[in-house]
Amino acid sequence: MVARFSVEGQTAVVTGSSQGIGAVTAKQFAAEGANVVVTSRSPEEIDAVAAEINDSDRPGEAIAVECDVRDREAVDALLEATVEEFGRIDAMINNAGASFMAEFDEISENGWKTIVDINLHGTFHCSQLAGQRMQRQDGGGTIINFASIAGTMGSKYMSHYGAAKAAVVNLTTSLSAAYADHDIRVNCVAPGLVGTEGVASQMGIDPADVDRSEVAKEMGLPAEIADIVQFLASDASSYVVGETITAQGVPPLEDALP
Repeated sequence: MVARFSVEGQTAVVTGSSQGIGAVTAKQFAAEGANVVVTSRSPEEIDAVAAEINDSDRPGEAIAVECDVRDREAVDALLEATVEEFGRIDAMINNAGASFMAEFDEISENGWKTIVDINLHGTFHCSQLAGQRMQRQDGGGTIINFASIAGTMGSKYMSHYGAAKAAVVNLTTSLSAAYADHDIRVNCVAPGLVGTEGVASQMGIDPADVDRSEVAKEMGLPAEIADIVQFLASDASSYVVGETITAQGVPPLEDALP
């Protein structure tokens, strides 16, 4: 690994890392020598991810901490456990998210609030509480939020999710300015269609059936998104602040999202 792209020696908290992009990111960071905190609402699944990391030859270590990002006290406890175990937080990776597919008129108020709470309020809790800790440590840190092309372009059947992710994009820009003087860089990743368990269950799409033969890919791989996250956490992105990096293969959007 070229030194400027390295995350060796960092401590990274990866929310929503029981599976999909989050789990792959945690494993990749550990493989590159970072210590990782694997966290989600699914204790058995995060325990399995952490065990896989610790039982492998990856140089980084992992701990699993159950956390619902909607619960501010739980997020504070997550970050406290991180500092107790590893001494600091270098990268706060706000990957936790949720959605369901529905026509706009079919979304209940409770359904709307649930999706906004997880995707937006969860990002708020994690960013603010991690940012406050980063301000008290030498060297600052990085906050990497997760949006979606649904938040940059819209999506017919996920208007609640798109609205929350659009807010995450705006929050990233605002927070990057607020935290710049504290040596904390804030950026965002907006993936398109990625072959995760969530996509398979919600959309009934088998990643194995999707074209991956050319640059104009119809579906991304979690590892391709993890590469972007690592770039944003590394010194290689030191001049990248307040940006949202879109990774969606080839447009048009209507071919990628329902």
